Amino acid sequence: MGSRHGIAIAAVALAAAAGGCGGENEQSAAPGRADSALAAKAHTALQRLSQETLSKGPNGETAVSAETVRLTPGEIAKVKARNATAAIILHYGGNDWSSAQVNGLKSEFKRLGIKVIAVADPNLKADRQASDIQTILARKPSIMVGLPVDAVANAPAFKQAAKQGVKLVFMDNAPTGMKGGKDYISTVSADNYGNGVAAAHLMALQMGGRGTLGLVWHDAGFFVTMQRYEGFKKTIETDYPGIKIVADKGVNGDDMAIAAQQAGNAILAKHPDIDAIWGVWDVPAEGILAAARAAGRANDLQIVTEDLGLNVAISMAQRGAVKALGAQRPFDQGVTEARLAAYGLLGKKAPPYVAWPALAVTQRNYLQAWREVYHQPPPSILRKAAEIGG
Repeated sequence: MGSRHGIAIAAVALAAAAGGCGGENEQSAAPGRADSALAAKAHTALQRLSQETLSKGPNGETAVSAETVRLTPGEIAKVKARNATAAIILHYGGNDWSSAQVNGLKSEFKRLGIKVIAVADPNLKADRQASDIQTILARKPSIMVGLPVDAVANAPAFKQAAKQGVKLVFMDNAPTGMKGGKDYISTVSADNYGNGVAAAHLMALQMGGRGTLGLVWHDAGFFVTMQRYEGFKKTIETDYPGIKIVADKGVNGDDMAIAAQQAGNAILAKHPDIDAIWGVWDVPAEGILAAARAAGRANDLQIVTEDLGLNVAISMAQRGAVKALGAQRPFDQGVTEARLAAYGLLGKKAPPYVAWPALAVTQRNYLQAWREVYHQPPPSILRKAAEIGG
């Protein structure tokens, strides 16, 4: 399902995890401790995940490849003639994932002649998101691309938007009680379950298939983060019996880095010799990394996470505790969401659930992966960290 570039990067990641040639920053990682049979098993699984999607949609839909979402020149001309407007409703902003989503959306909306009139950041507050939607609806947007903070609590506001005739596309998750193709156009997501599975295989490679492991997950009933947690945990328990999960902590709050740091502190206090900890996305992983530093474990604790954020990428560049991750493609997701919104304007039939496959990232291929994820060169601070780390 992935692009040719995505498959190529995944292949580099597999070689890196095995200690083989890693491309432009080959010097950044030491070989893993996995034996040949375990490594072959993990590599095969990761290669498969680079081309297929395991996740189901919020209503159990089978994923359709994002690469099938296309517009002809004639369709683009018709969209431009509509002089449509769009609003973007985030769950929270200021992080690398949200910024890339917005960049992808704005880029494609500009190409389609659609004006973005608002970008709302409710900072993970459901009541604030509902208020933001009400305010934006007064401006009568043609399109709304959103991610509900709370699928239940925010459903009424999004339903009101649909009733008003706004063309709705969702990032990752749809509000409860709404159906793709009926109440909204489509949901676009990364393969979050697959990203959890990919992270589990990457973790097993780092741990050599044995040792003790802690989990820090998002305890908010959030559809996509629960998929990651379930995919990771099930894969470890089913495929790698030599790895024992000794700590399993759900966290929530306005500051997920602080919440995860507190969970990491508790895990390391109870299990001072624990080998590894998984974090549900890069911001909680930053908190786990802070806990590792406070406990004097920054040099030997192994952290694997999801999402290629700048701070975890810097840790990878410095040969730090963050060893690998399963990445999303948020810029591409934003582009796909904008195209599906155009489907809605045209009355063109759209698949109800569209997904991008998992991208395996290691300490060897993170610079190349950065280009794939963000469609931009790595920032200078990351390149400098790579030079120092090398």
